Amino acid sequence: MSEIVEKVDVVRAVPEQEITFYRIQFRKEGQQFTASSILFHLPPGSAVMVKTDHGPEPARVAGGAPIRGCGGKSCRSTFEISRLASSEEQQKYANLILYEERAFSICNSLIDKNKLSMQLVRVERFFNGSKIIFYFTADNRVDFRALVKNLVQEFRTRVEMRQVGVRHETKMIGGIGTCGRELCCSSFIRKFESVSIKMAKEQDLPLNPSKISGVCNRLLCCLTYEYDTYKRQRKGMPRPGKQIWIGESKFRVKRQNPLQESIQAENDDGEDVILQRDEWKTYQYVKKKAPAKEKRKK
Repeated sequence: MSEIVEKVDVVRAVPEQEITFYRIQFRKEGQQFTASSILFHLPPGSAVMVKTDHGPEPARVAGGAPIRGCGGKSCRSTFEISRLASSEEQQKYANLILYEERAFSICNSLIDKNKLSMQLVRVERFFNGSKIIFYFTADNRVDFRALVKNLVQEFRTRVEMRQVGVRHETKMIGGIGTCGRELCCSSFIRKFESVSIKMAKEQDLPLNPSKISGVCNRLLCCLTYEYDTYKRQRKGMPRPGKQIWIGESKFRVKRQNPLQESIQAENDDGEDVILQRDEWKTYQYVKKKAPAKEKRKK
């Protein structure tokens, strides 16, 4: 804390036309968000107050990216850093984390006491103390009225129970993906997109569940990243299984390579060849002969 306080004198307000964007975290090891501010040179680790829908919330600066000459509402992000947190607010912020850990433990005990089939994921309390939110997962609907009553008596504030899916649970807990990087959902994804097995097929990925599923046991979110590119690249390419004419030569298409814009095909001699775009772009499908009509018997 002392190091941050010593650096306060370096922080200065710059003209409104100059805005700096920072990466912030509301909770340690939580998801990072982008926040704009007219404060310049906020060092990483600084405790700041951020404007939210329900009032100011404390957060930590994870990094910054100054953009000079950027102004107006179009340059501002969802969150906005208003100022540095005071020493009292920093202490209250530290106590808030301890309060949430205690609430998590108490809620888990009450879940066991009421014999409820639910799994507590996270607890969040508003900085102003007006509400405390309990996130949980469950296979079916849960009657938690008795639990809420007990929690209200314990914490003397508004209590909200929010049921989340397994993807949101993974987003909150975080982890490392099969690629060796931090999970996309816990690092930058704000909204989950629909993912289908068709996306894996379009990108020629193995349809092995262990290869295309994430730690949440759902299809990988990254299947959506290159899907549109593969779909666009395949457009106009001869389809696998079809016979095509290229000049005077006939081929049977075996596989498309969208990123290389090439196709793997078999020629009349049964040999596999790779045809580049300049070679196959003038292709024509081999027309099938219509079956001969049987003559009617008189």
